[in-house]
Amino acid sequence: MPQDTKKTTLALCKDLIKRSSVTPLDAGCQQLLISRLEETGFECLSLPFGDVTNLWALHGNKGPTLVFAGHTDVVPPGPEESWTSPPFEPTERNGLLYGRGAADMKGSLAAMVVACERFLAIHPNHSGRIGFLITSDEEGPAVDGTKRVMRFLKENKINIDWCLVGEPSSTFKIADTIKNGRRGSLNGELIVEGVQGHIAYPQLAENPIHLIMPALSELAEETWDSGNEYFPPTRLQISNIKSGEGVTNIIPASASALFNIRFSNEVTEIELQNRIETLLSKYKFKYKIKWHLSGKPFFTEEKTLVTAARKSIEKVTGAEPKLSTDGGTSDGRFIAPSGAEIIELGPVNASIHQIDEHVKIDDLDKLTDIYFELICELLLN
Repeated sequence: MPQDTKKTTLALCKDLIKRSSVTPLDAGCQQLLISRLEETGFECLSLPFGDVTNLWALHGNKGPTLVFAGHTDVVPPGPEESWTSPPFEPTERNGLLYGRGAADMKGSLAAMVVACERFLAIHPNHSGRIGFLITSDEEGPAVDGTKRVMRFLKENKINIDWCLVGEPSSTFKIADTIKNGRRGSLNGELIVEGVQGHIAYPQLAENPIHLIMPALSELAEETWDSGNEYFPPTRLQISNIKSGEGVTNIIPASASALFNIRFSNEVTEIELQNRIETLLSKYKFKYKIKWHLSGKPFFTEEKTLVTAARKSIEKVTGAEPKLSTDGGTSDGRFIAPSGAEIIELGPVNASIHQIDEHVKIDDLDKLTDIYFELICELLLN
């Protein structure tokens, strides 16, 4: 890669980190990206919904479409006095770039833009189309971001063939892992009703904590499926239990528990809900349960996109990446229903959401090279 391109990737990443875009704020990040993309010939469209800023950009007129997807918002930095350097002042130390969003995912955004600039400087009249789908609502509720943009694309009959989400997918070294799928995520809130009373007269009350605990224990120990060659087994984890007023002399009137299920494609969210409600029905208590589906599982087989990503990574790093579907959710869950092939490929994720988040400066250069090679593999071959 030419030396000026390396500097450009690092410089753009720094410019993005300087903007304190704590979700759902964009803080001018997308306008910075627009200025760079429009100079390269992209047609850019801002799509604000509520407090969320979104960007759809496109280069090319027809043919298969490769989209780079990502987010400009970041999680809060936490106590700034705990950072070695201020979280929104990008700082280089010992070959690392520090700052909130360096790895998640402003480094990826910078690499995407620079890779496209480099590709279009060489191939301005390429076949196919290159798109950008950027939101400031990935770290937050994820209601007015990618989900709304995908609705806009569907209404306007704009199709995506391949999508690379720049989430920090790497584990130990840059591009050692390609995420070609994600588990589904189902949230539940179980509320069990009891009868409030004095702690000294339990016979006159019904303790909802005593009622809910055996049921929660059974839910936690249940085997939901065995997974498959692509997904680990479905798991249920209890994240919060709440009851009472914080005093020692009152049996509370109710108890509630929050839980999350990360599920494979061996089971559907409806099947999980039915199984859980069947399990609860054998317990003789009054309850209600609230459900919220964060996302269904999705999976991309080793077809065009995965193959191109493998070749690009091996060309740049000399190493063969592994495929994985572990980790949390991503905006890929909103893009998958369109039928697009989707992968996630980005920096090492060891420091994301932490104090002193960072990315290797050399990794920014390698990631730019990988993205460039991926565009060539898909649009030139």
